[in-house]
Amino acid sequence: MSDFEAQLRAVSLRVTRPRLAVLSALRDHPHVDTETVIDLVRAEHPTVSHQTIYDVLRALTDTGLVRRIQPAGANARYESRVGDNHHHVVCRSCGAIADVDCAVGHTPCLTAADDHGFVIDQAEVVYWGTCPDCAAERPRNDSPLPEGSK
Repeated sequence: MSDFEAQLRAVSLRVTRPRLAVLSALRDHPHVDTETVIDLVRAEHPTVSHQTIYDVLRALTDTGLVRRIQPAGANARYESRVGDNHHHVVCRSCGAIADVDCAVGHTPCLTAADDHGFVIDQAEVVYWGTCPDCAAERPRNDSPLPEGSK
């Protein structure tokens, strides 16, 4: 039995070819949107319908085998890294997303200034910036602006 089969059975989901294909695609391509998942799955299994893949993503997300993230202004993305409190860094230029491990030891992201009586057990933090590839493409201009420019 594969790891994927065991994971599906552990959450009482039947083992199906589309579910295995989606889990495999997300393992190999973290942080992809729905259309990319569809393309990846259909490259190997051309008869799997779009609706089936949508249904599989929903079932896997509902059971906690897959995590759905949606940074502000971006399409929903999916990843198979679950069960830890990791965060993400997003490039403002190209939209690339990478995992960022939560702080070790005292976790400031779980210490809210006012928890309003909630028992906090998880936080979602999104760091925004520019990825190394986009930063390298930007022209470096350290010269002062010409007079009259703002």
